[in-house]
Amino acid sequence: MNAAPLLVIVEDDADFARTLCRSFERRGYVVLHAAGHDALVDLLARHRPGFAVVDLKLGGASGLACVQTLRATDAAMKIVVLTGFASIATAVEAIKLGASHYLAKPSNTDDIEAAFARAGGDIDAPVDGRHSSIKTVEWEHIHQVLVEVDFNISEAARRLGMHRRTLARKLEKRQLR
Repeated sequence: MNAAPLLVIVEDDADFARTLCRSFERRGYVVLHAAGHDALVDLLARHRPGFAVVDLKLGGASGLACVQTLRATDAAMKIVVLTGFASIATAVEAIKLGASHYLAKPSNTDDIEAAFARAGGDIDAPVDGRHSSIKTVEWEHIHQVLVEVDFNISEAARRLGMHRRTLARKLEKRQLR
């Protein structure tokens, strides 16, 4: 008899985490929840999950540290990063740190399970010339700077050459998740 797969969900939004946990439990997973990096480290001292779902933004911290910790724990673990603030910069960093896949919210349990099942890249992925708008380029640059400064708003504003409050207003328009 096969043991149920063990999944850890690293998510600071308690309501979303509870919904995701229940959904995966209905699919036969044993689900553990960690609200942040410290809780994840404590959990990994006692358990060895084979699967992980990590929110990119955990309060004021980056979920990328969790990806790195999970990968160091088990090189074969399937790790999916979820974010409401997808950008090329964070997608690249997540994959470099060991994530198997990177999904933009809203993603459901089907999307996440499909990402767990995909072993590698898709050679048939479209490579046509998607043109980015100036707003998209600006947003990706802002996000790249935020990642570089570990989501420190004041330091990011300084590096971007804008007032902290201006950056805060821009971030309010596009919710970080």
